[in-house]
Amino acid sequence: MNPMEQFEVKPVIFHDPLFSIAGHPIYFTNQALFMIVAVTVATLFLTLTVSKNRLVPSRGQSMAELSYEFVASMINSTMGSDGLKFFPLIFTIFLFVLFNNFLGLIPWTFTATSQIAITFTLASFVIVTMVIVGFMKQGLGFFKLFVPSAPWYLLILLVPIEVISFLTRPVSLSVRLFANMLAGHTLLAVFASFVVLMIGAGGIMYGVALAPFALIVCIYALEMLVAALQAYVFAILTCIYLNEAIHHANH
Repeated sequence: MNPMEQFEVKPVIFHDPLFSIAGHPIYFTNQALFMIVAVTVATLFLTLTVSKNRLVPSRGQSMAELSYEFVASMINSTMGSDGLKFFPLIFTIFLFVLFNNFLGLIPWTFTATSQIAITFTLASFVIVTMVIVGFMKQGLGFFKLFVPSAPWYLLILLVPIEVISFLTRPVSLSVRLFANMLAGHTLLAVFASFVVLMIGAGGIMYGVALAPFALIVCIYALEMLVAALQAYVFAILTCIYLNEAIHHANH
């Protein structure tokens, strides 16, 4: 089994192009399908579990309220009360990444966040939003973000470094999520193939197969932690970047 086969983007349901853009056919792919599934599951989770008429909250409602309070606390601690206006954006990003990460851990599904095109688009959207908010709040003062407090003769070196650092933010933000999802799922597929080969060999190899199987269980548990952690990291960095756009002039 090719461990990279699970990341192949291919048409599903409609195998003919839906339409074309500049001569390039556009297909409905497994990538698009599972993003829709993740958004649908997240929406159903938030709408069906929460009930205003319920005196004692169910486990689902408790989890939904906990996620709401978790993101609100994250925003308040990094951006202050001014940042709560961005709660819908950050909460949506957090749940989108979280549900796509967890959905990809289910066998025979597809992990949209293992695709650099998805993570880079999401990261670019965050940075563009930061720039727009920065100019709306600070005007040309937004450019102070690239001028650190340092002697003037050092600014010749530091300003280009700050600009390059800023321009690489979409890359670092997207690659962090993409690489973690890609590496973990690849490792799971490699050990799973070992188990299949050993069981197929029969005999004493049945016992030997227990070792990689135990590793699969451990790695799977670790991947669940990584899936949640990467959603948190993406959301907290979004908060930090937006905080710079709002408050940098005051520092």
